Amino acid sequence: MSTITAETLAAEIANKARSVAYNDTAAQLVEYAIARKEGRLSADGAFVTDTGQFTGRSPSDKFIVRDELTDKLVWWDNTKALSPKHFDVLLADFTQSLADKHLFSQQLYAGADLKHQLNVAVMTPSAWHALFIRNLLIRPALAALEGFAPNVTILHNPEFKADPARHGTRSETVIALDFSRNIVLIGGTAYAGEIKKSVFSLFNFHAPSDGVLPMHCSANTGKDGDTALFFGLSGTGKTTLSTDPERVLIGDDEHGWSDDGIFNLEGGCYAKTINLSQKAEPEIYAATKKFGTVLENVVMDEATHELDFADGSKTENTRAAYPLYVLDNVSRTGTGPTPTNIVLLTADAFGVLPPIARLNAEQAIYHFLSGYTAKVAGTERGVTEPQATFSACFGAPFMSLHPTVYGRMLKKRIKESLAECWLINTGWTGGAYGVGQRISIKDTRALLNAALSGALVNVPSRTDPVFGFSVPISVPGVDSTLLNPRDTWVDKEAYDRQSAKLVSLFEDNFGKFAAADAQIAEAGPRLAVAAE
Repeated sequence: MSTITAETLAAEIANKARSVAYNDTAAQLVEYAIARKEGRLSADGAFVTDTGQFTGRSPSDKFIVRDELTDKLVWWDNTKALSPKHFDVLLADFTQSLADKHLFSQQLYAGADLKHQLNVAVMTPSAWHALFIRNLLIRPALAALEGFAPNVTILHNPEFKADPARHGTRSETVIALDFSRNIVLIGGTAYAGEIKKSVFSLFNFHAPSDGVLPMHCSANTGKDGDTALFFGLSGTGKTTLSTDPERVLIGDDEHGWSDDGIFNLEGGCYAKTINLSQKAEPEIYAATKKFGTVLENVVMDEATHELDFADGSKTENTRAAYPLYVLDNVSRTGTGPTPTNIVLLTADAFGVLPPIARLNAEQAIYHFLSGYTAKVAGTERGVTEPQATFSACFGAPFMSLHPTVYGRMLKKRIKESLAECWLINTGWTGGAYGVGQRISIKDTRALLNAALSGALVNVPSRTDPVFGFSVPISVPGVDSTLLNPRDTWVDKEAYDRQSAKLVSLFEDNFGKFAAADAQIAEAGPRLAVAAE
């Protein structure tokens, strides 16, 4: 392995490039991107672009260098390994691909807590990708840029094509991470989320050794300074529910939990926009109308440049990337105190889970390690009925270490903080998808607000016979029938069969974690009870 570092690599790339534009502003980058025909402006001034062949991440093309540091630590069941020799060849060829090009370099921070902050340099020939990451990470003050020394360097070139035989990759697309030197190479894909998630993957590897729990979650604070965390996979409402006009948003997606409290890893939001509406999500909707916001794969009228958020013809994964400062109700420090409430979100398309349940610490870790939600029929070819999705820690693709490492850390934090833990189902009631109906955002917000206010801690509740968690019997402003999902089904026997099916899926999935902590395994649902 060569002796090059993240800092010397950035300098080498700059020396070989035709020119480098450092830390251009949003206005400058938009001008460049428009001139280079990388995208167009919407009627309201946002930058609209297409990501081409790839409209989402390419997890099968993500590699971590397997060396002395990573060999015994990385969760290799979850990622592919790349040899140091292959990485060095790839790095040399990648460096050459950027030679004599005009590059855009953004020098940014990852981590609002100065104790755990990373200096990140992103270098790319694409103006809009530079704008994207400028929106997503934390922008240093001008004075701080003098003498900026990166300890993470990300090289990005959508036009680079990897050679599997030469580079040890699966295809021409590659996302390669060297954790020993904090170097990331992203080629063959224009999907900008790869840049953002590579930073998170790197943070997830290093943070635990510093005593920091990395989390794929949103966070906000109430008027009394109480912090809430929101874990959830795509489509469960994580961004929508954490972006609340009555609470101050700390961050949208990625956080660390240290002994001092919570801190945001980022300085922006990367929100899904499919079926976005002003009524349901006013803050996100308003952000899509801001100059400098990047909109990925959103359909736009050719004549008027008006946006159609309901059109998923390009992809269901349409996105808006915008800096946090465009929101009115956002933390200016990116930090918050130790959490008072932890919310695990799921969209249960089987129609089995209650809309809210209170969890003890062991149950919280069981559901954290499970990371359950469900795909619904019609969202993917061949999906004709609900399909369970389990993603450990609500973000398995980005968990560089084994999930139980993060699970043990979260359990310790819950015990020490005495945080209340909740499971909130934003999915279906009255039947599975296609029969029942989606739980309304109005009801979900009422339940969430009651939980965060402390109003549900001492209310009468029932113990769910299958899942074992505590479910409130009544909540002001919410139909009590909704709180017991079996009562919402016309066919009770069909509910019981569906419940047994879901429990079986939970048990099958958790088998790989059961040996790590018997107490946590015991906190899950029981198939025998569901069958009865």
